[in-house]
Amino acid sequence: MKQNLTVSIEKDLLKKGKVIAARKDTSISRMVSDLLKDLVENDDQYEAAKRNALHLLNKGMRLGGKITWRREELYER
Repeated sequence: MKQNLTVSIEKDLLKKGKVIAARKDTSISRMVSDLLKDLVENDDQYEAAKRNALHLLNKGMRLGGKITWRREELYER
C-alpha cells in the first residue's frame, strides 16, 4: 500500500529536480521513492552484514595449525 508524503524543499532544488526527472522520464515522487527505497535496502544489508561479522567475532575462527614453539623461545633475553 502506498502512502502520500508532504515534503518542503527549496524552490531552486525542486526546479532542478524536475529537470532531472524529465530527463529520466520519471517524476519527482518516483525519484524520491526510489532513493528512499535504496537507502532502506542498503541499511538493511549493512545491519545484516554487521550482525554476521559480530557473530563471527564472538564465535572465533579456527585457523588450524599446531603451536610448535614456546613463549620463552620467542622472547629469549
